[in-house]
Amino acid sequence: MSKSKWLPLESNPQVMNDYVYKLGVSKDWAYTDVLGLDDELLLMVPQPVKAVILLFPITENYEKDRKEEAKKIQENGQEVSPNVVFFRQTISNACGTIGLLHTLASNTDVIKIDGPLKSLLDKTKNLTPEERAKVLEDDEGLAEAHQASASSGQTKAPRADEDVNSHFAAFVEKDGSLYELDGRKPFPINHGKCTDLLKDSAKIIKKFMNRDPDKIEFTVIALSSNQ
Repeated sequence: MSKSKWLPLESNPQVMNDYVYKLGVSKDWAYTDVLGLDDELLLMVPQPVKAVILLFPITENYEKDRKEEAKKIQENGQEVSPNVVFFRQTISNACGTIGLLHTLASNTDVIKIDGPLKSLLDKTKNLTPEERAKVLEDDEGLAEAHQASASSGQTKAPRADEDVNSHFAAFVEKDGSLYELDGRKPFPINHGKCTDLLKDSAKIIKKFMNRDPDKIEFTVIALSSNQ
């Protein structure tokens, strides 16, 4: 199987749950749709929430902001907790899997993980984000699991060689700060103090939406308690 390009993963909680359960994640946790970003809709999401995933369109506005953001952080620096686990994305269309890894790898203190995913996280624990990306490129088992999950969605999966302009990013709280984890970015983004992961993530996601108000291709999914 080509290591350079995968089938895109559908932003479907059932597909995501089946995928991570097969990799060894405890069924005490599940991905669930976030139906809206207003407080009353956020209250419908089971608690506790340990991560948020955003599927969003890659636009000119986003690319411009992404480059400016990276430049500003490279010039001014930022504080990043050593407990944040970050993967760079080097495989085309792998952002769904990278997003799921980002929701889980920084939460192994609360989410029980066994099987192939535990082996992968153990193997990459002390590596740099770039070294972790190389391990993913060489992991045929993960590539096959991704392929199977990408083919199982409700909508017809695009071909691996099709250009896909949607992208997954994850949000997690670690040591009191909110982090945006996006494998296309050079490093995690510290968005500052976090007191409520779901509400604080929603504030950042609204900025994504406001940046491209004519776009509707936004999906928000939470990783939360399934008990």
